[in-house]
Amino acid sequence: MSPDVRLSRVLFIDLSTWSFHTEERPDLFQERLGGAGAAIRLLEEFCPQGADPLGPENPIIFSVGVATALFPLASKCVAMFKSPLTGNLGESHAGGRTAVAIRSAGYGAIVITGKASHPVYLSITKDGVAFRDARALWGTGRSDTAARIIRSKDGTPGTRTILRIGRAGENLVRYASVTSETYRHFGRMGLGAVFGSKKLKAVLISGDNLIEVLDRKKYRELYDRLYDQVTRSPLMQKYHEIGTPVNVKSLSAMGSLPVKNLTEQRLTGSDNLSGEEFARLFLSRRVACSHCPVSCIHIGQIRIPYPNDPYFYKTIPVSYDYELIYALGFMLGVSDPPDVLNLIDIIEQTGLDAMSAGVCAAWATEAMNQGLLDEQMTGGIRLSFGDAKQYLAFFKALAGQKSDFYQNLGKGVSFAASVYGGEEYALAFGKNEMPGYHTGPSAYIGYICGARHSHLDSAGYSVDQKPAEKFPETPEKIADELYEEEAYRQILSSLVVCFFARGLYTREIIQEVLSVCGISMTIEELDALGRSILAEKYRFKIREGFSLEPDSIPLPQRVLELPSGRGIITEEVIRRGVARYKELLEKNV
Repeated sequence: MSPDVRLSRVLFIDLSTWSFHTEERPDLFQERLGGAGAAIRLLEEFCPQGADPLGPENPIIFSVGVATALFPLASKCVAMFKSPLTGNLGESHAGGRTAVAIRSAGYGAIVITGKASHPVYLSITKDGVAFRDARALWGTGRSDTAARIIRSKDGTPGTRTILRIGRAGENLVRYASVTSETYRHFGRMGLGAVFGSKKLKAVLISGDNLIEVLDRKKYRELYDRLYDQVTRSPLMQKYHEIGTPVNVKSLSAMGSLPVKNLTEQRLTGSDNLSGEEFARLFLSRRVACSHCPVSCIHIGQIRIPYPNDPYFYKTIPVSYDYELIYALGFMLGVSDPPDVLNLIDIIEQTGLDAMSAGVCAAWATEAMNQGLLDEQMTGGIRLSFGDAKQYLAFFKALAGQKSDFYQNLGKGVSFAASVYGGEEYALAFGKNEMPGYHTGPSAYIGYICGARHSHLDSAGYSVDQKPAEKFPETPEKIADELYEEEAYRQILSSLVVCFFARGLYTREIIQEVLSVCGISMTIEELDALGRSILAEKYRFKIREGFSLEPDSIPLPQRVLELPSGRGIITEEVIRRGVARYKELLEKNV
């Protein structure tokens, strides 16, 4: 008997016909553990080859894992879809309450297809789906306004999450995000644009089902042991106290944090942007995802004075982290913390992905300086590194998509550079804009080869920061290490466990977790499953046109010009690393 029959249920929703049904798919969870393992199988099954990413046939898949709602930091939800930004695999993870809400509603995965005739939002409970009219919510100025209205109308019991898009998603910006609750996001790869293409403003999910385990005594002992390790871990302590911005100071000092579109190694005034300074001057509270004791989400406060009144202020809470400080601070040459917080808030309002938007703005700034763009094209906005006021106007215009220039830039920096020039400093890999790590060759091999073209695929930035005696001797050995790490992370992404806990969730611990869930796997079987899921992702990518052939991999020359944390990076090293990674993939794909 399955320990949790509800996790075998997949909810299918068709927006075109306003219908839904459920199917039992125990294979996705007992054999593939849920999460990424389940989602990629569903994507292969329900996304037709060559599907238009913004067409009704592109499915939106949400999936949780067998560890969801049971163990500390098993708090993420996986979203999969065909990316409108890259044209192949779209995968994004979000924390908050989403995963627990889905499982508490009695589902292991949700598949949304079709396109509504007018804007709608979905209300999902254990009893099924209600289709609500969202025409009055379409075009709301802030994405959280829609959430407040939905919350007031749908008073559903239990754990609840509200996923919604802003103007960027409505206007089909290819890197629009989906906001979960208030401070978590499905940020990368353009899920917000897929929502927008389906006229789907929001999804409310709520549930109050209990989660069963086979052996409660064994479960309690394992939970207590993991909880104790999490709360005593020095690594987790730093994420609780300072959050991910704890890495700003060290990476900046190493010259590993990209500045002004990767034209400089260090930003004047960068000490103001350290995690320690943000915590000292702006931190108001910490927030945790469901079933996580770490509370790594740090909320700062912006105080905006009212006109002609020196004593009263409008106070706005803003969630900040490393990637936001990189993309909207260092990348744009903005070193004043209140300016960075205001830029984060406008990104939050409009529903843009911060990293993609920041890189696009940095490229546009340099392109304007080079004479490739002018103020007529940008609607009178004169971009200059460090000018936060102009960037605020720029992001509003980008989300609004009111001109040819913003529509082209809304398709990604690679597309915009192909139209206007400046390809050599358009910082994207596999069409996904650059994350905040110029640490060395391992990071870039990971960006190019990773299934999501993300720093989270294989943690190449961590490899680059190893001491000389532990750094891989050749590009081929770098690729070997990155491949093994990415394959292992498929197991974490299937459970679905936050990557912050990757050092805690060893293969042996994962075996214990699975045994509580009624699943028996050897370490060899776990490793084989990780490689299999990674191979399945690449089969989908290749099916949709992706290639690691040398001639098909554009490498922005800028990354070879500015010294990284490990010095100058050579094209030969990156090409050799990519070739080896391709070889490893071909053994399994």
